[in-house]
Amino acid sequence: MTAELFSQYLFAGITYGIIYAIVAIGFNIIYNTTGIINFAQGEFVMLGGMIAISLNTIIPLVPAIALAVVITMIIGALIEIIFIRWLDNPSVLRMIIITIGLSILIREVALHIWGEGVRSLPYFNGNEISSIKILEAQISPQVLWVIGICGIMVTLLSIFFRFTSLGLDMRACSANRLAATLCGINARNMVTFSFMLSAGIGALAGCVMSPITYTQYDCGTGLAIKGFTVAVLGGLGNSMAAVAAGLLLGIIEAFSIGVVPLAFQDAISISILLIILFVRPNGLFGCNETANLKEF
Repeated sequence: MTAELFSQYLFAGITYGIIYAIVAIGFNIIYNTTGIINFAQGEFVMLGGMIAISLNTIIPLVPAIALAVVITMIIGALIEIIFIRWLDNPSVLRMIIITIGLSILIREVALHIWGEGVRSLPYFNGNEISSIKILEAQISPQVLWVIGICGIMVTLLSIFFRFTSLGLDMRACSANRLAATLCGINARNMVTFSFMLSAGIGALAGCVMSPITYTQYDCGTGLAIKGFTVAVLGGLGNSMAAVAAGLLLGIIEAFSIGVVPLAFQDAISISILLIILFVRPNGLFGCNETANLKEF
């Protein structure tokens, strides 16, 4: 393998890996606050991209992305208020079925609104033939936007959970909801905000990746599978470990193209998920079920 090809695969793996990590962090934010595994997380990514694409036909790109993120956050809040909040100590199986059902519902609504067509936002700068040479590889400027924006999101989330009162309240609810409630924290509002935050970061990731990967009504399903795989691989509940796990999965997928056909790429994620569940169910970084955003 030449140095140029190696660098090309490496940057492709980092790009997709950090997107998987953002989806996994969305899983972890909701899981840590509520104990719920939200299998509709991938649909937030799809909605962010689709809404921004529609808005960009009438308003400039940056306001379209910002408004798409806000709208998706509102949808995330409504999902929690309408479908989750009224449940009293639901079982894990019940919540899995509900979130899978919500995923299907959102996907069918998206199909009705946008149809089966593949769409995309314009490149933030340059176009599909523009490239920058880094380490012998020709990289699209949009790749740097994806890596940069998603990296900033991870950093800001870390700061938010460590140093802001709202972030500390969310961590308190994840550690002991009853104790947090007795201390005056509104646990219900923290759960709603966790859905909003998860939806918002998913939507922003969907917008920045749209020019590269394109967006379709059913693209959220694959991202949800990859994101869940990364969340389990890093240790469910450990969001910083999800970043390392996402990069690992992305790089494995990128370099596997030279070994297995592209059509079998998704099978790699499923195989890794099954292996981890059988061999090391707590994840590579040893995070257990009671992890409460300690790494954030």
